[in-house]
Amino acid sequence: MFETLRRLRTAGRCRSNAGLANAGLAIAGVAIADLASALVLAALVVPALAAFSPLAAQTRFVFANPATYDTLDPHMIMDAARVAPRLNLYDGLLRWADNPAKMELWLAEKYSISADGRSYTFELRKGAKFHDGSEIRAADVVYSIERILALKRGAFTLLASMLAPGSTRAIGEQTVEFNLIKSTPLFLAILPEVHVVNTALVKGHEINNDWGNAWLAKNDAGSGSYKLQLYNPATGFIAERFKEHWNTKWGTKPIDEIEFRTVSETNMRVQGLITGEFHGSDGYFPPEQLKALRNASVLYVSEAASMRLFYGLLHSGREPFTDINFRKAMAYAFDYDGFNNGMLGDTVVRNSLPLPGNSWGTPKAVKGFTYNLKTAAAYLALSKAPPREITIGAIAGYPQSEKAAALFQASLEKLSIASKVVAEPLDTVMAKMRDEKQMYDVLFLWKSAIYADPNNWLGEMYDCDQLGGRNSSWYCNRDVDGFLKAAVATSVLDVRRKNYEQAAVLLMEDAAGIFINRPKWLAPFNKRVSGIRYSPVGEGQDMRWASMEP
Repeated sequence: MFETLRRLRTAGRCRSNAGLANAGLAIAGVAIADLASALVLAALVVPALAAFSPLAAQTRFVFANPATYDTLDPHMIMDAARVAPRLNLYDGLLRWADNPAKMELWLAEKYSISADGRSYTFELRKGAKFHDGSEIRAADVVYSIERILALKRGAFTLLASMLAPGSTRAIGEQTVEFNLIKSTPLFLAILPEVHVVNTALVKGHEINNDWGNAWLAKNDAGSGSYKLQLYNPATGFIAERFKEHWNTKWGTKPIDEIEFRTVSETNMRVQGLITGEFHGSDGYFPPEQLKALRNASVLYVSEAASMRLFYGLLHSGREPFTDINFRKAMAYAFDYDGFNNGMLGDTVVRNSLPLPGNSWGTPKAVKGFTYNLKTAAAYLALSKAPPREITIGAIAGYPQSEKAAALFQASLEKLSIASKVVAEPLDTVMAKMRDEKQMYDVLFLWKSAIYADPNNWLGEMYDCDQLGGRNSSWYCNRDVDGFLKAAVATSVLDVRRKNYEQAAVLLMEDAAGIFINRPKWLAPFNKRVSGIRYSPVGEGQDMRWASMEP
């Protein structure tokens, strides 16, 4: 039905119900045996389409995304590839904005922190409403926290060490108090990932104590700038502007309707952008496609410094990667210049550390590994682990990941190391990353900015306490761990910076991964679209600030 409606909306310029139904049936390719059957189908399709006719929306923005939207539940996912539902359908107490990323008050008007750093008290904005018109209360914030902790997905891995179930309290209708297990400077940075849901609405759809998960995966219980209209996990979602949103600041010509559509094939995204079917897409196209996009008369390419880290994740909990000599051999075996300069050109910058070069806490003038097969072979000779076939993982449909895997396999062949490349969809890759036995030996992927603190990279990727959680490399070095824990034990910025600098250098020297580049955000948009407010946390997909000419 979603695909039929989308085709009707795209091609449907008929004004009468009968004309619109007939046009839609023809376009959708539905075989209708007789007039009676046609009328039955029209009766089903036309009412559902009414809200989305060309007359109902002055402007409609279509974003082509390489990832699938397999759930809309804001508490089940936390990756950057599927950030659009969280940013546009939901609000949090705080919000990251702009570049360099800074924190903004959002549903909260103000907050205070206790002297011991363990209690945070927030005052909610009065009059802020959910999409069903009910007011947002402190109890909704409490329910959202409890739901995350119970489901153990999404932001759970970030919050579990900070908040215990039952420790968050509503003090009256507009005040919420968070009581932390221990003081940490990370709490405020992570809080934007607590998307507030409508308690009454979600509870009304609970089945067998599932916290409404089955229902919320396909529906909307938010208060964001846009409210859900249609959703199909295989296709994407459509939402219309929530004009009653508490924040009255919009773009000069706000977009009335947004569609975030799954388009896995890079060439299809490129062609759709050039023909005008799509009005925006992700900011990480290969150079050859980017050139075509830059030359298209209907498009412009917006550029910004991202905080994405592209690297090779090494399974350090499995032989032969438990041996530092083998890991160093792998680090010397990647052709950094050939990949970054030869294949990707000016779309990336070299990043030799496990922390983006534009993040605070990144040490300066530190030289990382270089491509040197002779040195790689020397470290292989020192490795005591028995040789075996290496499984190299890549994310299917993401050219940079697939090309890095193929290039690395070629180097391993020169070192007489057998290997196989396994390219799989993002959802499959993410599932395997949570399973120590299924995880690839090497995986080429990105680490995006979920929050703009060095811990987003160093702590999440390499903290021993995150093994099997965010730490998908199963790497644990107690010296590194000491620096990471010291960095989150204080709010003194200089102390935190020094600890992160030491941790970053030690991780590089220990070959904890193959650290390759930091992609530039080079995002194509239709020239009718303006006002995109890019932030590394959100990847420029927050549409409330954008404008679009009719």
